[in-house]
Amino acid sequence: MKFKLLLTSTAVSAAMFATAANAGELTIVSWGGAYTVSQTEAYYKPWMAATGHKINSVDDANPATPIKAQVEAGNVSIDVADIEYSDAVRYCDEGLLEEIDASVLPAAPDGTPAVDDFIEGAITDCAVANIVWSTVFAYDASKISGDAPSSLADFYDTEKFPGKRGMRKSAKANLEMALIADGVAPEDVYATLETDEGVAQALAKMGSIKDDIVWWEAGAQAPQLLADGEVAMTTAYNGRIFGAAVGEGKPFEIVWDGQILDFDLYAIPKGAPNKELAMEFIKFATSTEPLAAQASWISYGPARASSSALVGKYKDGETDMAPHMPTAPDNMKTALVNNFEFWADRQDELDEQFSAWLLSN
Repeated sequence: MKFKLLLTSTAVSAAMFATAANAGELTIVSWGGAYTVSQTEAYYKPWMAATGHKINSVDDANPATPIKAQVEAGNVSIDVADIEYSDAVRYCDEGLLEEIDASVLPAAPDGTPAVDDFIEGAITDCAVANIVWSTVFAYDASKISGDAPSSLADFYDTEKFPGKRGMRKSAKANLEMALIADGVAPEDVYATLETDEGVAQALAKMGSIKDDIVWWEAGAQAPQLLADGEVAMTTAYNGRIFGAAVGEGKPFEIVWDGQILDFDLYAIPKGAPNKELAMEFIKFATSTEPLAAQASWISYGPARASSSALVGKYKDGETDMAPHMPTAPDNMKTALVNNFEFWADRQDELDEQFSAWLLSN
């Protein structure tokens, strides 16, 4: 009852946030699948019900991708995009995003200012975080006999654990996980990747299983590859595997060793057609109660401290969500926090090297 009352109070606040007397319309781009479902239930539906505004939800394999093209063409149709941290930093530096005044974000229920309530680093000049998530690897327990995989080294061991491997078609996260699998300590990964030799080491490790890799691009594809038996293991977003395992009853298990911890943030493209209304939505969606509500739909941690205490059970009413969060103590033992500045500075260069490696023999 307390949680429902909190949601009601937030809905009232959302109505107060509305700036237009007439109903407006926003186009919001996100990642699709179970993740967009969680945002629809926790953010979109309550906000629309409270304000009378409409949300057009659009899925993209990477919502950051169309921003650059639209802004440079001067033809922006996106109002809000859910993007990764390094893209938020890079696009802000390039002038592709609207700046956000953090002082207008709602305080926590106890009055704590938003800037003090969000996890450190969760608010940038041009974006506001909503979730903490991670890239992990997972396997189908029904197809593993004997010892189960327990480390990133096992992911790369196709002799002990035969079968194809699913991996996101991207340099980011793959390079880090390859180095950890090759024995580099998580705390040394980015120092290693700063060198040409370190990048070569990561690509060589990936090359050791290149013929067994099945590439995926959209987050929903990873659990589908497992379900279809196309791969024995796959890297994936932790919430996607949770949704398949707990929500759909699939026999999937997450291995947290070497998980790459990250944020997703809401940003407004420069020249968005409904900038003010977009900001009102962000203020609502990143307030305490909606962030906690999202965690009942998918196992991504809320970006505000005040939301964490409200995280309870999954939508089934039975599964405690806390142990499934990437930030749970047992899951953090060998975690690596994504170095956002590294990727903001090096992503174009490393993407080019990764693409060249893909085309090589």
